[in-house]
Amino acid sequence: MKLNSKQLRISEPTKEDVKSIKRNPIYLVLDNVWDTYNIGSLFRLADAIAAKKIFICGESEYPPNSRIHKAAVGTENWTPWEKTENTIESIIKLKQKGVQIIAVEQHPQAVNYKIVTPKFPVAIVVGHETNGVSKEVLDLSDIIAELPMWGINKSLNVWGAAAVVAYKITENLQ
Repeated sequence: MKLNSKQLRISEPTKEDVKSIKRNPIYLVLDNVWDTYNIGSLFRLADAIAAKKIFICGESEYPPNSRIHKAAVGTENWTPWEKTENTIESIIKLKQKGVQIIAVEQHPQAVNYKIVTPKFPVAIVVGHETNGVSKEVLDLSDIIAELPMWGINKSLNVWGAAAVVAYKITENLQ
């Protein structure tokens, strides 16, 4: 089943509908992402790559929220998600399940996203629009991946950077 934006905005899936979607071994972790447009767009990305789950951590807004819904076009109803107060606890729980943690951040220890070879399952971590991924979360990450920036701007929009890395990672799905 494929729904267009109009259909998604008004859809009300059952738990069975949501469970029926074959999910890829990819998680998205939002480390204090504040902008509701970014959060909604990350839901849309999670749906596009059939992510297992989104973890919305810290002070972030979460559904139901009309601004998230507007950007997500209803995909927040189709994508499993969990609100957690602490990103570090979420990362530790994922690591205990054998999930490789890939933070997306401009950082001295970062590698170009093009050379990242994921070991599934993976979690893609993105951070606050101004402060980025927290130092504590970066310290727990297995890989820090960055996108080259050739202009004056130091970083790409949160959801855009997540999308580039997510689609690079999906190239390695079997």
